[in-house]
Amino acid sequence: MSSNWRCILQELYKLPENLKALRRQYGYTQQYVAEQLGITPQSYHAYEAGITIPTLPNFIKLARLYDVSLDDLLE
Repeated sequence: MSSNWRCILQELYKLPENLKALRRQYGYTQQYVAEQLGITPQSYHAYEAGITIPTLPNFIKLARLYDVSLDDLLE
């Protein structure tokens, strides 16, 4: 595996923690965030649990919701 892929995977491992921290910081429920993304609460829970990764459109919606860059979601 190339070092670029390792870096990408390491950043993706941080995503669930970052999503949960941002949601709590803003005082949002998983239900509320799911509604903003147009997905089910179960689908959003899977993001925070690290089971699935958001689609690019949902990454963008999350960044806008929390007023952060896409990079900030992964760092």
